Amino acid sequence: MIKKRNIALAILFTIITFGIYGIYWFVCLTNDSNTINPEEKTAGGGMAILFSIITAGIYLYYWAYKLGKKIKESGVLYLILYLFGFGWLVFPLAQSEINRHAHTDTE
Repeated sequence: MIKKRNIALAILFTIITFGIYGIYWFVCLTNDSNTINPEEKTAGGGMAILFSIITAGIYLYYWAYKLGKKIKESGVLYLILYLFGFGWLVFPLAQSEINRHAHTDTE
């Protein structure tokens, strides 16, 4: 089951905790996107964090593309945002799409 999250609170918690909540949010986004589209399933949230650390952040570009592809059928926007330094926008955009899926799943 996908949990609907308040985007403003998630951003606020990420700021207040100096990014620690952002790591949790990253894991949740990854796991929720795998639930939404199991055919495009990628590494789970914990493994995605590990791959990001091992590759010094390079995995994040792949993650952003696959995340967009899983929830919006096109990951190009998320990849471009990461390439041009706006990767922080991917989280709220992805959460908005996931919330939309969570809303339709519960009806």
